[in-house]
Amino acid sequence: MTEIPTTTRQIVLASRPTGAPTSDNFRLETVDLPELDEGQVLVRNEVMSVDPYMRGRMNDVKSYVPPFQVDAPLDGGAVGEVIASRSDDVAVGQHVLHGAGWREHAVLPARSVRAVDTDAAPASRYLGLLGLTGLTAYVGLTAVAEMREGDTVFVSGAAGAVGQAAGQIAKALGAEKVIGSAGSANKVARVLELGYDEAFDYKETPVRDGLRAAAPDGIDVYFDNVGGDHLEAAIDSLTTFGRVAMCGAISQYNATGAAAGPSNLFQAIGKGLTLRGFIVGQYDHLAEEYRARATGWLADGLLTGDETFRDGIDAAPLAFMDLLDGANTGKMLVRL
Repeated sequence: MTEIPTTTRQIVLASRPTGAPTSDNFRLETVDLPELDEGQVLVRNEVMSVDPYMRGRMNDVKSYVPPFQVDAPLDGGAVGEVIASRSDDVAVGQHVLHGAGWREHAVLPARSVRAVDTDAAPASRYLGLLGLTGLTAYVGLTAVAEMREGDTVFVSGAAGAVGQAAGQIAKALGAEKVIGSAGSANKVARVLELGYDEAFDYKETPVRDGLRAAAPDGIDVYFDNVGGDHLEAAIDSLTTFGRVAMCGAISQYNATGAAAGPSNLFQAIGKGLTLRGFIVGQYDHLAEEYRARATGWLADGLLTGDETFRDGIDAAPLAFMDLLDGANTGKMLVRL
């Protein structure tokens, strides 16, 4: 019988960062766990996700998701085992997906967790390819960029979790050519192994030059994870009626001054370009459709992805900082 703990450890936001976060912005605390109320469950977290969007939540600014609060625990995707339940809908022993990461245990309303089958796939996959990571790539390509069979697709941040998924999903959807940018020769080699047709190291080759060499006739779709010079170069390379899915701008997340916008945005007029930002939560209605297709792609070997792990709740801040520095290949996760 599993012993029910009375305390747990969690990471709180100690202070708001200026520029890149440091270890001083985080604090590890031990706190008491409350008794369960009716309709609640106690989850022992096994794996949690750190994601680039969390950097924006460290700032006290209005956005599509509320900012983290100083002296309060951070949160994010996690999967764990239910070890106590006062709900008829969620049983002890089930594994569940929820949003209370950055802690070893979480007391949650049963209605806020979703059961996952860890016999069918490892827990970590429900935070990656079978979770918001994969759905983000799918939504960006299909609903936002309206990718069509035969398109040439460019994905920045191709070695990251969303980037790896986007390239493979684009191929599964019938892209003629998929091009990626990544931050090292090893990452370039890896995305080519994953099915990208062309890839270049943006630290060694200017993005404009890399795109011209890989797609001399231009690109039809740009899946933007980076922003900045990547977006500017993509606008140059986009063909008439090209489409951009603006997913992220990781090159600018730690900026302390105003980020420079593309200097060539005027090209969008003559080319009839479409640039659309999106948040994956705006497309929840596509989640079941994606999971059904992704399950088939995984079974057929058309979809896979790397996972980079750090171990222990005390390693979560470093995992997050490493993520922002590009130390990961694929999904960055913390085993608890």
